[in-house]
Amino acid sequence: MNTKKILIFFAFVAIILGGCSKKTTNVTEDISTVNTVKKAQTMVLISTNYGDIKLKLYDETPQHRDNFIKIVKEGKLDSTLFHRVIKSFMIQGGDPESKTAKKGQMLGSGDLGYRVPAEINGTCFHKKGALAAARDNNPQMASSACQFYIVQGKVSTDQELDMMSARTGRQYTPEQREVYKTIGGTPFLDGSYTVFGEVVEGLDVVDKIADAKTDRNDRPVEDIRMKVSIIE
Repeated sequence: MNTKKILIFFAFVAIILGGCSKKTTNVTEDISTVNTVKKAQTMVLISTNYGDIKLKLYDETPQHRDNFIKIVKEGKLDSTLFHRVIKSFMIQGGDPESKTAKKGQMLGSGDLGYRVPAEINGTCFHKKGALAAARDNNPQMASSACQFYIVQGKVSTDQELDMMSARTGRQYTPEQREVYKTIGGTPFLDGSYTVFGEVVEGLDVVDKIADAKTDRNDRPVEDIRMKVSIIE
């Protein structure tokens, strides 16, 4: 892939992962008082008509972990859709407006009125199955409180990873390189979005959803609705 193509693709990605485009306050809701059990690797189950996806939430991103636990327990994600699906890239959901959306309605601008501060680090990366937060183009790179995506991605070569490192200044560890070269992911998103969990069961379901037929706005033609719960 030449440099010109990479630059064009980055511009495309910025549009695709726009997240919540509505004007929202850049104030994080107080999630420190949420009564959650702080145990390592909190597990979440996303149930769809395509099957179940089991994820673990990272303790390295505590604000995103706690916020996700909060909105799941409040039922904020139940009946929302995977409203943006791009094969070999990601599946995105969590827009509250998708609960009652009409067929063909463009989605992606719904929100809960607050953002979660960015928790971007060098440890949590966009491998296949990574759970990450969508966002708009706010300069703090703060995340949507509700919209998220799960990476499908594709396998990268050493040359492609070297070009991305030169483009972004981000260095990949040998372990991360091996994952990107064998399992795949979306390394060009590293450093720009907060990754706060990963799929532990159900990658085949992610693949099935990514294969769904979509309209010109990348919304699946047939609704893919979810129910989300904490595995106690």
